[in-house]
Amino acid sequence: MQNPQIIKIIENLKGRRDYEEKKATKLGFNSLYTYFENKLAQEKTALEESAKELEAAKAEAELLKEEKKEPKKTCGCC
Repeated sequence: MQNPQIIKIIENLKGRRDYEEKKATKLGFNSLYTYFENKLAQEKTALEESAKELEAAKAEAELLKEEKKEPKKTCGCC
């Protein structure tokens, strides 16, 4: 099954097509299609990882807010 997004990327390369073909063969890919397929998969995993990191950072910030909400005692008697 051919991904139309990858086909569109390859069609729009124009002058950079030779460069991308050389780069793909240097990295061990049989065709431009497999090269761009791998490239899109890597970008997708990078986005997922960054989303997980962002979610973890938000959870940590929320915990810090909860810790700071405790009122501080102004006098030593209570």
